[in-house]
Amino acid sequence: MNYESFLIKYSEIGLKGKNRYKFEDALVSRIRESLKEFEGTFNVYKEQERIYVDSKKDFSDVYDKVIDKLKKVFGVFTICPINKTEFTSDYKELSKYVIDFVRNVYGENPTFTFKVKTRRVNKSFDMHSDDISAELGHDILETFKNTKVDVHSPDVRIFVEIRNHINIYSEKIPGPGGLPVGTSGKAMLLLSGGIDSPVAGFMIAKRGVVINAIYFHAPPYTSDRAKQKVIDLAKIVSNYSGHIKLHIINFTDIQLAIYDKCPHDELTIIMRRYMMRIAENIAAKEDCLALITGESIGQVASQTVESLVNTNEVCNLPVFRPLIGFDKEEIVEVAKKIGTFETSILPYEDCCTIFVAKHPVTKPKLTHIYRSEERLKDVIDDLLIKAIDTQEEIIC
Repeated sequence: MNYESFLIKYSEIGLKGKNRYKFEDALVSRIRESLKEFEGTFNVYKEQERIYVDSKKDFSDVYDKVIDKLKKVFGVFTICPINKTEFTSDYKELSKYVIDFVRNVYGENPTFTFKVKTRRVNKSFDMHSDDISAELGHDILETFKNTKVDVHSPDVRIFVEIRNHINIYSEKIPGPGGLPVGTSGKAMLLLSGGIDSPVAGFMIAKRGVVINAIYFHAPPYTSDRAKQKVIDLAKIVSNYSGHIKLHIINFTDIQLAIYDKCPHDELTIIMRRYMMRIAENIAAKEDCLALITGESIGQVASQTVESLVNTNEVCNLPVFRPLIGFDKEEIVEVAKKIGTFETSILPYEDCCTIFVAKHPVTKPKLTHIYRSEERLKDVIDDLLIKAIDTQEEIIC
């Protein structure tokens, strides 16, 4: 069947009270952006607590691609392909609309069990919702002899909404939920080539946050393939979050200085502290209100509670760690769902894995870290300035 429209339902946005219109407008804007490549095909607008995507011309040849785009827009709870007709107060005309819908979608001789659910928003239609549902069920049974009513576990649920027009649909395609990107400020994601950080970015974007990202590159110890891997990951996440501004930092000289001057069991912690300093510096310039990392407690030596305390100590901005209580399998499950997993496991190592100590400290003490960082005081400021000034920026 060639559908003419999509009814977009939201969930959490409905709880926003007097501010709801701002979230609705943001969702309309994000849907329009996601369908930009089909310019001239759709009209996206809101009406009576609903968002509609009406087609201006036939789009049957790209139907699946359109659905895939809509399934990646945060704020969308369900996508309902609908038949949309003009309002009528005449039951017989309404019944004809519904019968035609069933015939067009399920054929001349459907064999399913079904239930009709009516919502009467426009009260100028005289019958009550339950009475409409009962009468429509009767008409479907009379027209299609091999159907049966099952109000508990039907094969098909037929939804009829009587508004300023009539919506008829029977399919609810799950969306990603969450809040529209752009409704919750901006944050800077520390993006590596691993499994965890792209998932962390996805999860924070799902809460309406605009994502910038920063990647620490260490040539010649990390290859251009490792850099491209991170760019590819940012592009995958951007399918959900919208465009991501990726800041690529040459971290080699800083890492070599830490390696030469600091105890090797503290390498990872000290490197992380300087990464956070740089990330916060760039975040401030980009009007980001927080940092995001993919850390979870105890996964590696730099993610023990003691290590996280040491890392946090250099930050003034809040650090969001959406995976903090996840185990690895839970993270992998999300990575596979959003499409980052296969790219994340490509064997191109990042700078952290290249310079990792054989026996990293798991319970670092701040006093020891301060003492070790003192050894860098003659060189580190110039190295930090150089790293920030020579960054590369890519829009993904």
